Amino acid sequence: MPRRSVPDDGPSFKGWTRPGPIPPGDVDLEPGETLDGLCGRWRIFQLAKGNRFSTDDLVTAWYGTTWCPRAGRIADLGSGIGSVALLTAWRCPGAVVHTVEAQEQSLRLARKSIRYNGQEGRVFPCLGDLRDPGLFIDEAPFDLVLGTPPYWPESDRLPAAHAQSVPARLEVRGSIADYALAASRLLAPGGVFACVFPNDQRERALTALREAGLLCLHRREFVFKEGEPYGLDVFASVRRQDLPEGFDTRAECPDVEAPILIRRRDGSVDPGIARVRLALGFPPGL
Repeated sequence: MPRRSVPDDGPSFKGWTRPGPIPPGDVDLEPGETLDGLCGRWRIFQLAKGNRFSTDDLVTAWYGTTWCPRAGRIADLGSGIGSVALLTAWRCPGAVVHTVEAQEQSLRLARKSIRYNGQEGRVFPCLGDLRDPGLFIDEAPFDLVLGTPPYWPESDRLPAAHAQSVPARLEVRGSIADYALAASRLLAPGGVFACVFPNDQRERALTALREAGLLCLHRREFVFKEGEPYGLDVFASVRRQDLPEGFDTRAECPDVEAPILIRRRDGSVDPGIARVRLALGFPPGL
């Protein structure tokens, strides 16, 4: 999927009509920034050479709001430039969204995007560390918690070229285990934690969820390209303490849903991911 979407503000794009409300806009671009289509008519500020929203963000927001469609209170952990938070806010127009992000430059961009899209009254970004046990201590628990954790320990990969992208790739401020523990603390009874992780580290993600006291109810794989093994898993989990004893066995958890292909062998967009994109107000790509 392209990292930059719709380049203009017209009502349609290649025969696709943008759904949803028109944002107020009136927020200026600064040097080194781009303003790109995100969902419907909403747009997002990004650094031209920094960390940019991607497939991981779209599928996490889609999966979380699919399995928790009536979320009134949403939290996004390690929210970066605000892409997942804005996608879920667009999908759940009655919800209040709180985010936590440790990088000031990413938080600055998120605040600009929130203001551009007219969401300052219900999307509340804060600077902080998701591992802080006092995080959101004065807030009510959340129906839906989302996370797009970094995928690799610092020793496993070279750092990204741009400093903003390093914590998005490498476990500088916590791992999938830290995200799961934070979600377990923040969830309301029956609330859902949705996250994404590489499919070749599936067991690591499932272990992190289990050790945080979470039960994975649903898992789905997204395959980047037909015939190639690498892709993403998305998970929807709840706290075990909120379920009857033995529920996981009787309900045969997790439910492993059919994989969704992103690109066919010839590079064209698969209909499966096109339907997901449509549900998020993103150009289908067909």
